[in-house]
Amino acid sequence: MSQRRLLQIAVALAGLVPVTAGAAGAFWPEIFFFAHRPGALTHGAYLSGLLLGIGLAFWSLIPTIERQTRAVTLLTAVVVLGGLARLLLAARLGAWGPSVTLPLVMELVVTPALCLWQHRVARSSLSGPAFPASEA
Repeated sequence: MSQRRLLQIAVALAGLVPVTAGAAGAFWPEIFFFAHRPGALTHGAYLSGLLLGIGLAFWSLIPTIERQTRAVTLLTAVVVLGGLARLLLAARLGAWGPSVTLPLVMELVVTPALCLWQHRVARSSLSGPAFPASEA
């Protein structure tokens, strides 16, 4: 299986996290946000909608992932920026439970790793195959 195809599968699977969590938080914010004030819930729903949008945006790049370096880099930067904000607050609060550490792994490890992988696939697609198929 080609690196391109493996990357497409990995992005599809990784995208399940923001799409699922984003949709759940957007439509049922009281599940994730323990505040019951309307302002806090609507803000949580808005932020979850952004997360859903990021996941859908990554999914939209899958068919031509090898040509999407700019978009993958931009989306990754958004995710990492959010992860850094989460990390700083977690450090300030001393909050290191699974509900903090698991998203941090996605935001600061998995997403940047997928971005680096995409860059490698993009570079290799520009240079073409090492041994072109001979015409029969």
